[in-house]
Amino acid sequence: MADDHTLFREGVIEILTTANDVEVVGEAHSGADACEKAAALHPDVVVLDVEMPGQGVRETIPQLRRVSPRSRVIVLTMHDDIVLARELLALGASAYLVKGATRHELVSAIHSVVVDRGPGHVILSVSQQGLDRADQAPGDVLSVREREVLALTAEALSNSQIARRLNIAEGTVKRHLRNIFRKLGAVSRLDAVNKGVAASLIPASPPREKD
Repeated sequence: MADDHTLFREGVIEILTTANDVEVVGEAHSGADACEKAAALHPDVVVLDVEMPGQGVRETIPQLRRVSPRSRVIVLTMHDDIVLARELLALGASAYLVKGATRHELVSAIHSVVVDRGPGHVILSVSQQGLDRADQAPGDVLSVREREVLALTAEALSNSQIARRLNIAEGTVKRHLRNIFRKLGAVSRLDAVNKGVAASLIPASPPREKD
């Protein structure tokens, strides 16, 4: 179980320890910690939060699959976002559950991914509202992290400043910006910000001077 919020992590662990056929072999507070523990313990399942200190979930999932190929990854997140879900499932997660899921749904997901129903089988649990976002305008396909990067770009922060603010690598910021430009059809940072504001992806705010 990997989550940086101790109280939530302990609550999930308590739920899992009362379930039949589920044994919690380790816990982690960050993506890097989860990868280190998985490499040592090779668990059947890693339950992973999206927002944790250090490396992002997009880096953590492929790394988990490399260091412990037999482990299945279940994303447990507050983000009811079908676009993010599709992205993380494509990266190798076996299940995506919002934190409003019941204990029965979580335990059932663990049992299901361990059984492994074959290539292409994934478990997705989002609300109807989350599913409806897939039919919205092209600008709405930005992931949660891409919106964060775009919002900080709107504050006139440099790539290195954004990287420090989000605690990610500068190269990751550049990759997010490339994806943002492609998805929004933008040709510059200013163009991306203007289109993001027009699509209500980020709030309109006056630019400020760089630090």
